[in-house]
Amino acid sequence: MSTKRVKLTFPEELITQPILFSVAKRFDVVPNIRRAKVSSTVGEIVLELSGEDENLDQAITEFENQGVVVEPISGDILGG
Repeated sequence: MSTKRVKLTFPEELITQPILFSVAKRFDVVPNIRRAKVSSTVGEIVLELSGEDENLDQAITEFENQGVVVEPISGDILGG
Protein backbone atom coordinates (compact mmCIF):
# COMPACT_ATOMS: atom_id res chain seq x y z
CA MET A 1 0.00 0.00 0.00
CA SER A 2 1.24 3.48 -0.90
CA THR A 3 0.36 6.98 0.25
CA LYS A 4 0.15 10.18 -1.78
CA ARG A 5 -0.19 13.63 -0.27
CA VAL A 6 -2.33 16.03 -2.26
CA LYS A 7 -4.24 19.26 -2.06
CA LEU A 8 -7.67 19.20 -3.68
CA THR A 9 -9.27 22.49 -4.71
CA PHE A 10 -12.97 22.30 -5.48
CA PRO A 11 -14.62 25.04 -7.56
CA GLU A 12 -17.83 26.60 -6.28
CA GLU A 13 -20.14 24.34 -8.31
CA LEU A 14 -18.61 21.18 -6.80
CA ILE A 15 -18.43 22.17 -3.12
CA THR A 16 -21.70 20.47 -2.16
CA GLN A 17 -21.03 17.26 -4.12
CA PRO A 18 -19.78 14.12 -2.31
CA ILE A 19 -16.84 13.74 -4.71
CA LEU A 20 -14.26 12.67 -2.11
CA PHE A 21 -16.52 9.92 -0.80
CA SER A 22 -17.49 8.71 -4.27
CA VAL A 23 -13.92 8.56 -5.57
CA ALA A 24 -12.58 6.91 -2.40
CA LYS A 25 -15.26 4.22 -2.56
CA ARG A 26 -15.03 3.66 -6.32
CA PHE A 27 -11.23 3.29 -6.41
CA ASP A 28 -10.74 1.69 -2.97
CA VAL A 29 -8.52 4.42 -1.56
CA VAL A 30 -8.54 5.72 1.99
CA PRO A 31 -8.54 9.51 2.48
CA ASN A 32 -7.00 10.92 5.65
CA ILE A 33 -8.02 14.59 5.78
CA ARG A 34 -5.29 16.66 7.39
CA ARG A 35 -6.67 20.14 6.77
CA ALA A 36 -9.76 21.57 5.12
CA LYS A 37 -11.13 25.01 4.37
CA VAL A 38 -14.52 25.49 2.78
CA SER A 39 -16.28 28.73 1.93
CA SER A 40 -19.25 29.48 -0.27
CA THR A 41 -16.96 29.93 -3.28
CA VAL A 42 -14.13 27.40 -2.91
CA GLY A 43 -13.21 24.26 -1.02
CA GLU A 44 -9.68 23.12 -0.23
CA ILE A 45 -8.73 19.79 1.31
CA VAL A 46 -5.21 18.69 2.17
CA LEU A 47 -5.08 14.94 2.56
CA GLU A 48 -3.18 11.73 2.39
CA LEU A 49 -4.61 9.12 0.05
CA SER A 50 -3.64 5.51 0.79
CA GLY A 51 -4.12 2.53 -1.47
CA GLU A 52 -2.58 0.54 -4.28
CA ASP A 53 -0.51 2.66 -6.70
CA GLU A 54 -2.83 2.02 -9.66
CA ASN A 55 -5.91 2.91 -7.59
CA LEU A 56 -4.29 6.12 -6.35
CA ASP A 57 -3.47 7.18 -9.90
CA GLN A 58 -7.01 6.38 -11.08
CA ALA A 59 -8.54 8.28 -8.15
CA ILE A 60 -6.43 11.37 -8.86
CA THR A 61 -7.36 11.22 -12.54
CA GLU A 62 -11.04 10.98 -11.60
CA PHE A 63 -10.79 14.03 -9.33
CA GLU A 64 -9.28 15.98 -12.24
CA ASN A 65 -11.92 14.68 -14.68
CA GLN A 66 -14.64 15.99 -12.38
CA GLY A 67 -13.08 19.48 -12.27
CA VAL A 68 -11.10 19.28 -9.03
CA VAL A 69 -7.60 20.78 -9.12
CA VAL A 70 -5.10 18.26 -7.69
CA GLU A 71 -1.69 19.43 -6.48
CA PRO A 72 0.93 17.06 -5.07
CA ILE A 73 2.37 18.01 -1.68
CA SER A 74 5.82 17.30 -0.36
CA GLY A 75 7.27 18.12 3.02
CA ASP A 76 5.11 19.20 5.95
CA ILE A 77 1.53 18.28 5.08
CA LEU A 78 0.11 20.75 7.60
CA GLY A 79 2.17 23.68 6.37
CA GLY A 80 1.02 26.34 3.95
